[in-house]
Amino acid sequence: DPYARLLLEALKQSGCTVYNDRHFSCEDCDGCVSGGFDAATSQIVLCQNNIRQQSHMNRVVTHELIHAFDHCRAHVDWFKNVKHLACSEIRAANLSGDCTLMNEIARFKFGLKGHHQTCVRDRAIRSILAVRKVSKETAEKAVDEVFDACFNDLEPFGRIPHSKADARRAYRDFQSRDRYTANL
Repeated sequence: DPYARLLLEALKQSGCTVYNDRHFSCEDCDGCVSGGFDAATSQIVLCQNNIRQQSHMNRVVTHELIHAFDHCRAHVDWFKNVKHLACSEIRAANLSGDCTLMNEIARFKFGLKGHHQTCVRDRAIRSILAVRKVSKETAEKAVDEVFDACFNDLEPFGRIPHSKADARRAYRDFQSRDRYTANL
């Protein structure tokens, strides 16, 4: 998957190499949660009882790898600062493919103007509510306060990858990023 390949390479370049046998865990989970990132162990949990398609698993892995990337590069305070959590959830919803047109059509949610931003905002709020015991108003306020900055933080993709083709282009761009400055 080009999304995961790019994120794994970006994590490695940031000094946080991911090892499949150490940093991924498949478990049965409660409710309808598909996965999570455990900051205490730097481990991605995939909910094997709630993931039924490869494409869904790819999105979950990508979403959680974005959290791992944020944890590595930004030292997110996951437990005490809801704005940090909101920012990472915005980035994960924006960059993981959660809000592609096809996924939104499958959810019977689609619009024309500003729909991607609306989807990212809504999914970030839902994710916060799924992992923290905060009110909906607190989650909405945190998302609204950091939305513009975090929505526009496209690292390590450099663009919003709306498809696998976009993700492949972003991966190629990422691989050649340092070529231009290496000879200066």
